[in-house]
Amino acid sequence: MRSTAGSTAPTGPVRPDLPGRVRRFSTAERWVHRTTGYLMLVCLATAACLYLGPLAQLVGRRHVMIFLHEWSGILLPLPFLLGLLSTDFRADLRRLNRFAVYDRQWLRAVRRRRKEPEARPAGKFNAGQKIYAGWIAGAVLVMMFTGLLMWFLGLLPFISRTSAIFVHDLVAWAITIAVLGHMRKAYEDPEARLGMRTGYVSRSWAEREHSRWLGE
Repeated sequence: MRSTAGSTAPTGPVRPDLPGRVRRFSTAERWVHRTTGYLMLVCLATAACLYLGPLAQLVGRRHVMIFLHEWSGILLPLPFLLGLLSTDFRADLRRLNRFAVYDRQWLRAVRRRRKEPEARPAGKFNAGQKIYAGWIAGAVLVMMFTGLLMWFLGLLPFISRTSAIFVHDLVAWAITIAVLGHMRKAYEDPEARLGMRTGYVSRSWAEREHSRWLGE
């Protein structure tokens, strides 16, 4: 796998100076994830400052919060669009969009609370990560659409501003819960966080959590 967009990571999956470690993410992929995460956190934090009365009074500067909220939301798809310049990122998108037979097996094992590695086969991304990625992408599009309707009154006259606000707020709460769950899972897996921070994970972790990807 090779990365464009200025990646300085080696093209091979294993580095001689990092024995026992496997490359999981390129520089471009990590940049997309980190930048998207920062924009999402700004968007959610400013939304809380606008939506929650006590927090709004504590922070103040409502016009600044509105400006940051609107533009962090508008810029949210930008890292994704720039990431399309990377072959590694496009390859990961294809992986995320492909739901295999072993993904259903992974979901069954989760429902039955089975934690043995052989019961939870996964490629580079497990079934839970694929579902989360698809859901969050759709939710962001809904948030952008309803946000633009609220920003530009009369853009679609047959949709009332009240309806747009209701959907926007409802999806915002759902995104908040999903993002907090995503962060909790990341906190519980230091090796996964290391992979996103440095691009490399231990071979033993890959064999345990993503055996089919390691086999590739």
